[in-house]
Amino acid sequence: MRSFESLTEQEILALAISQEEEDARIYDDFADGLKENYPAQAEKFTQMRREEDGHRHRLIELYRDRFGEHIPLIRGQDVRGFMRRRPVWRVRPLGLKAVQKAAEAMELETKRFYEVAARRTADAGMRQLLGDLAEEERHHANAAEQITQTKLSETETDQQKRLFVLQVIQPGLAGLMDGSVSTLAPLFAAALATGSSGDAFRVGLAASFGAGISMGFAEALSDDGSLTGRGHPWARGGVCGLMTTLGGLGHSLPYLLSDVKTATWIAVAVVLVELGVISWVRHKYMDSPWSSAVIQVVLGGLLVFGVGLLIGMS
Repeated sequence: MRSFESLTEQEILALAISQEEEDARIYDDFADGLKENYPAQAEKFTQMRREEDGHRHRLIELYRDRFGEHIPLIRGQDVRGFMRRRPVWRVRPLGLKAVQKAAEAMELETKRFYEVAARRTADAGMRQLLGDLAEEERHHANAAEQITQTKLSETETDQQKRLFVLQVIQPGLAGLMDGSVSTLAPLFAAALATGSSGDAFRVGLAASFGAGISMGFAEALSDDGSLTGRGHPWARGGVCGLMTTLGGLGHSLPYLLSDVKTATWIAVAVVLVELGVISWVRHKYMDSPWSSAVIQVVLGGLLVFGVGLLIGMS
């Protein structure tokens, strides 16, 4: 790996051309990744890609005038001090904020590169071009920062809400329902069968964490998100697993009390709150009518609760 100080003017120009080509390709990838959910922002990245192509053409013209037709392949990763850029194709679907930060960092790095390169050359034409490009990259960095501040259209707002539902609400709701409902039977069965708060708490704890791990892996392995747009599988799995665990822990924690009857009544109250929260989330984000959401969730909870009672008293 070479140091930047060791590069000749010819190598600096070749590196600049390579950087502009890479930046243009990355902006093209950004535009392609955003066009479905953020078409207005995607168009801005397309415009930035065109401007990077213009920079490349100006650099190639200067290179041809000074050094001829052959341009050696010198890339940023071949020179010490350049940041390694993460391949865009590995990050789908693209988040608008993450794209903005990546673009801003790219432009600031390229601006610094042109400023340092301009100070190292003695050729007036090359110094002028590199200085002009540094100023244009500064404007690009500002443009990248402003992209996320652009007001979303009604369609884009709806798409953003849909992505939030797909990537966060759905796995979180599935986990909360499973944790709140599936742990009822073993928890209350243990409380009634043993009459011990400590034993019931340990059963609830084991059921909550076991269900959280199981649901987390099941969600992560069910869909990689590449076709459905549901987001990174391990992010969804993490949300689902965490909410499953919390759903079970909510009505297990009252059994830290030594009085099993008091603990059970508190746990029942917590369960009612959990079922109410689940019904509200289904109504708000899944467009379920209040009556339908309450009946479905409460009915499922009562059935599982009844199973726990029957097993615990048998």
